[in-house]
Amino acid sequence: MIPLSWILILSAALFCIGLYGVLARRNAIAILMSIELMLNAVILNLLSIWRYAEPTAATGQAFAAFVYAVAAAEVAVGLALIVVIYRNRETTDVDQINLLKW
Repeated sequence: MIPLSWILILSAALFCIGLYGVLARRNAIAILMSIELMLNAVILNLLSIWRYAEPTAATGQAFAAFVYAVAAAEVAVGLALIVVIYRNRETTDVDQINLLKW
């Protein structure tokens, strides 16, 4: 059995990689992929703590399903926004997208 600390370290590493991707990337699609990586790290964290704390209850699985639903909604809305912005501006570079500026 894998120790809980190893799984939590892996989850923290995945979250940090995703956070770096969000902060360092300029492409909107790459930013969405990094956010998905962060959400997967959260799911890994939830399921590992559920498995080690109380495996008989289904609370960890319920939280993971909720995070999956939020991730699917985020991807659908995010990609729809990116497609609309690309049609208007012909770029996905977040530095060149200034739709909210006067």
